[in-house]
Amino acid sequence: MARVVVIGAGLGGLPSAYELRHILPREHQVTLISNQPKFTFIPSLPWVGLGLRSLDHIQLELANIVPQHGIEFIHDSVIAIDPTSHQIRLKDRTLDYDYAVIATGPELALDALPGLGPEGGYTQSICNPHHALLAHEAWEKFLQQPGPIVVGAAPGASCFGPAYEFALLAHQVLKRKGLRDSSKYRSHNYVPITFVTSEPYAGHLGISGMGNSRWLIRKFLADREIDLMENTAISQFEPEAVHLVDGRIIPSRYTMVLPPFRGPRFLREVPGLTDAKGFVPVLPSYRHPKFDSIYAVGVVTQLKPIEQTPIPIGVPKVGLMTEEMTLSVAHNIALELGVISGYQIKPTLQAVCFADFGNTGALFLADPLLPDTEGNRHRAIIYKGAWVSWIKSAFEKYFLTKMRLGWTISWFERWAFRAIGLPLVEPIQTDTSLEVIHPIP
Repeated sequence: MARVVVIGAGLGGLPSAYELRHILPREHQVTLISNQPKFTFIPSLPWVGLGLRSLDHIQLELANIVPQHGIEFIHDSVIAIDPTSHQIRLKDRTLDYDYAVIATGPELALDALPGLGPEGGYTQSICNPHHALLAHEAWEKFLQQPGPIVVGAAPGASCFGPAYEFALLAHQVLKRKGLRDSSKYRSHNYVPITFVTSEPYAGHLGISGMGNSRWLIRKFLADREIDLMENTAISQFEPEAVHLVDGRIIPSRYTMVLPPFRGPRFLREVPGLTDAKGFVPVLPSYRHPKFDSIYAVGVVTQLKPIEQTPIPIGVPKVGLMTEEMTLSVAHNIALELGVISGYQIKPTLQAVCFADFGNTGALFLADPLLPDTEGNRHRAIIYKGAWVSWIKSAFEKYFLTKMRLGWTISWFERWAFRAIGLPLVEPIQTDTSLEVIHPIP
């Protein structure tokens, strides 16, 4: 019998545990460890921050749903991991494992800039449930005494889509309250919004842009009279001001800036396990190149940008990519255990994203996420319209239903993706790419 431990129960961890349970016979144990008691559908947090969705609406109690699918659930924090001895240390016990799947998600690097973050700083964030609630509390106070707003991304950030969503949704909310009427410009009721991004240009998104994303994002912002400051580095924050590296100061009564990500401390403390920022390097199979017992999925994996930007930024790892990683990891672990036969597989790293902008939205399809060295992709498609917002709401409900039922990617999802030319995973077939497999007796 083998014990496979999944660390983290977010968009990568919970589906990984489910996929492992589906593919592995019951003689093998699947354990899920989470420092959070609930699963949260992270893409909906911009709505929570602005009071457009309650947090309870997008959460599930892990202790209620995980054990019923034959998975051991442990609500605890991982203090340390030892890939050499195959042990995970929790607060009050130590677990042995045969394989560990790291799916922790990111740690927010709130110490990257003075004044960054809602606790001990002057900015809001929508990167985790607790911060989204704090952002909503601050938003309600802001509405009682409105003023200038700054939304954006700090140097080193890698996930830009939620910042655009937040800015455009904030405009829509304020417009309904009569605080964004252009006829009232410069009056005491008008709330100016400034978008500050470390991207080389708006719509770069950490992936060198795609299709007409550069012009589309600019148009969305311009049509709503949101001032844009691209390729701009923030240096620090004060209670009602955002300081830029070039010395300029932007007044702000409400500031929502996405921070840089890094890997959790317990990973960074293991020599050779992560890069300098705590991200886990992986082979095409998503196994660690040094520690055979370690796999990783989601935001915590290392994905290097293909270009150097004037201001350092990271590469996003979106939901579909993470699901592709979970399929690959579960398959490859089952292969090593001798449960199945065939080739190892790898994720195709295609991305489909829905963004709600209030009265409209945008769907982005990047195949693959990162272009080749000449800047080309197989496909780069953007659709816009109010229907995108409806689809995002429907997908939220569908994904939460999947997590209740113990699904990863259903057969009809896989069929639909194949029908539009998105196979999700592919075999690692060449002799130079195949990795040595050491089956466990």
